[in-house]
Amino acid sequence: MIRLSSFAILFACVCLAGLPIAAAQEDPAVPEGRIETWTGKTVLVFTPHPDDDTFLCGGIMSILAANGNKVIVVIYTNDNKGSLDLDMTRERLARIRRAEEEKACEILGIPKENIIWLGYEDGDLEYANPRVLRGEACRLMKKYQPDAVFTIDPGTTHERWHKTDHRMAAFITKDAFIASEWHLYYPQHLLDEGLKPYHVPLAFYYYTEEPNYTVDITEIAETKVKASAAHVSQFEPSLSKYTPDMADETFEGIRQWALGLMKDGERYVERFRREEWP
Repeated sequence: MIRLSSFAILFACVCLAGLPIAAAQEDPAVPEGRIETWTGKTVLVFTPHPDDDTFLCGGIMSILAANGNKVIVVIYTNDNKGSLDLDMTRERLARIRRAEEEKACEILGIPKENIIWLGYEDGDLEYANPRVLRGEACRLMKKYQPDAVFTIDPGTTHERWHKTDHRMAAFITKDAFIASEWHLYYPQHLLDEGLKPYHVPLAFYYYTEEPNYTVDITEIAETKVKASAAHVSQFEPSLSKYTPDMADETFEGIRQWALGLMKDGERYVERFRREEWP
């Protein structure tokens, strides 16, 4: 029996809950130029904690990176509170989680230079200044001009179960799509840095209950498993008493658990709600 952090448990619940919904037909409006075939483009991945991106988007992140796209991961919080170890401190946990994220991204093919830490306290994102937070997100959209953004689904059916950081990250990122289009929301971006307004053309929402886009990650499923397992402190025994080492039997348990969640018949998949704006 694998004991998981609350983040990993939420990951499991969402994946399992999405399976019957995902049996519905894909969005007929999706063009033939699927994101899995992209090359030379820029993608921003917004994540509330340094693990949600790996657990929910690790497959497509790895595919995009391997295809020569620039994948930039924006992490809202330092994830410095999610430990049961009574000897753990916030400062130490933040360092551990940073190192784990860098290792996971390295496995997925994303250099640590492409990770942006906004540095908010774990569990307190909803109590940050929303105007400042939205400005930070939309500034990055203007700066990098992404061809697509991955973020948590802010859909109304989710508000009732999203944990605080997830809820805030979902709404702030979606609000930043609008703010990035209109220069008078944050005129200092143009005046001080020369960052022009930018229209985000495409979003892929994870942690969704309404998936309409499925990515086949069969060929790199094992890579995603290794990246997920790099978040050592999210799994027992490190969750209760931190150790950087992971026993082979623990890894195998995580592997079977993760593959089971991703399995769709004879393939392994990730599911998203795709939304585009002309």
